[in-house]
Amino acid sequence: MAPKSKKKRPPVIAVDGPAASGKGTIARALAKHFALPFMDTGLLYRAVALNLWRWGGDPGDEFEALRACGELGFDLADPELRSEPVSVIASRISAYPSVRAALLDRQQEFARQPGGAVLDGRDIGTVIAPEAEVKLFVTASPEVRAVRRLKELEQRGMHAHYDDVLADIHARDDRDSTREAAPLRPAADAIVLDTSDLDVDAAIAEAVRLTEERLAKSWRTNRTNLG
Repeated sequence: MAPKSKKKRPPVIAVDGPAASGKGTIARALAKHFALPFMDTGLLYRAVALNLWRWGGDPGDEFEALRACGELGFDLADPELRSEPVSVIASRISAYPSVRAALLDRQQEFARQPGGAVLDGRDIGTVIAPEAEVKLFVTASPEVRAVRRLKELEQRGMHAHYDDVLADIHARDDRDSTREAAPLRPAADAIVLDTSDLDVDAAIAEAVRLTEERLAKSWRTNRTNLG
């Protein structure tokens, strides 16, 4: 009798990248395609930022930001969670090592669940889930990302200028890539996906293709190692 084949373990897929690169849209699409639980880790930082904002706390004070990590019950439908002031605060406080440490456990717990997971953020493949079977680093040029962010703001009824949005993109990139705790960078084994010249459907299709290709390679390697 032929031996039973080992059941494929649901994968962990890490999706990282800078602001407005398309990583959130791609991560959600991958979660739907592979029927995996999804976490937007940026919402955790936004929840902290929203707490701080509502308390009238100082984003420039790491201790106050850490205190805001205490209770993170939040409503995903709350429009303030995705408001621009909260987004700006979240970008600032995410550079604090104590804030990142305070949110680390719940992200890692989500990544380690037996049913697999898709997580989207800035340090998933390097810190939260370095053992992920697939690591995508989604990027695009600052100019393209600024156009996308501007359209997003306008769709929310907010008025903004391209030059201001581009300057904010550059500032966020600088904070994310130069912070001491978990700086934004591709993992050594990450697949870099540049979406600058891709529309939403093409970017998702390419992400699915690259993920399936990496998973097939991972499963072949595992079978070989098991003999």
